[in-house]
Amino acid sequence: MKALLGDHAVTKHFKETAPLEFADVSVAHPHFKRVVRDLEFDFAELAVVTFLLAKAHGKPLRLLPAVVMTRFQHPFLVSTKGLRPRDLEGKRVGERSHSVTTATWVRGMLEQDYGVDLDRIEWVTFEEPHVAEFVDPPNVRRAPAGKEITKMLLSGELDAAIVGERPIDGPLKPVIADPDAAAEAWRRKYGAIQINHMVAVKNTVSREQSDAIFRQLLESRRVAGSPPSHPFGIEENRRNLEVAIDSVYRQKMIPRRYAVEELFE
Repeated sequence: MKALLGDHAVTKHFKETAPLEFADVSVAHPHFKRVVRDLEFDFAELAVVTFLLAKAHGKPLRLLPAVVMTRFQHPFLVSTKGLRPRDLEGKRVGERSHSVTTATWVRGMLEQDYGVDLDRIEWVTFEEPHVAEFVDPPNVRRAPAGKEITKMLLSGELDAAIVGERPIDGPLKPVIADPDAAAEAWRRKYGAIQINHMVAVKNTVSREQSDAIFRQLLESRRVAGSPPSHPFGIEENRRNLEVAIDSVYRQKMIPRRYAVEELFE
C-alpha cells in the first residue's frame, strides 16, 4: 500500500513502524492534488476542505477519524494597512487558493463572526484548486504568473492576505485584533476546534485494512502523549466536523450539509 503522510508528532511512530510504502515528503499539502486527482495513494493525509470537495465531486475516498493537524486560523489574515475585518469589503485579499482549508476557515469566520460580505471582496489566488472540478466564485481572480503573495501585499497590490505562517515581527499585522483571544472566544462559541488535516483512504482499501491503519495511528498518538489538540474517533470529532461542514456549505462550496457518518462510509 502506498501512503502520503507529513511529519507530525502524532504520526512519527506510525511512519517508523507501519509496513507501508511512504512517499518521501516531510510536508503533505503540496501533494494533495496527487491524492484527489490521480488517486495515487491508498492512505493519505488530506486537508478537511479538500476532502469535502473531493466527496462532493465523487472521488472514491473516505475519512478515518484521525486528526493530524489543527490550528486556529485567526492570526493568518494579515495586512500592512491596519485594516479590521469589516474594512475588507471592497478590498483585494490574497489567498493561496480559494479552496484551501486555512482560507476557507478564515472566510467563514469573517462572514459568521464579523458580518463581512464575502461577495464584496476581490479574492486573488495563486494556485489552482486541489480538486480539479471545483470552480472558483466569480469574485476570484488569479494573480499574474510569477507573482508572490507576500511581495504583492508589501507593494500595495493587495490590501490583505491569508498567509501560511504566522508573522512574528515586521509590517504584517493581524486583521483580527488579539487573534489568540479571538481564537479562544471562537472555541467557546462553537464548542469546536478548527481541523486542518485528517487521514483518508481509498474506497478500495478494505475495512479490515483501514481498521488496522487506524489502530496503528492511535498507538502512534499514544506514544506522542495523546495530545488533546489531535482528537481521534468519530464522536470525539463530531462537533469539529459539523462546524467545518457548515462553514464550507455556507460558502456554497458543497451542495449540502453532509452528515458526519457519511464522511466515513
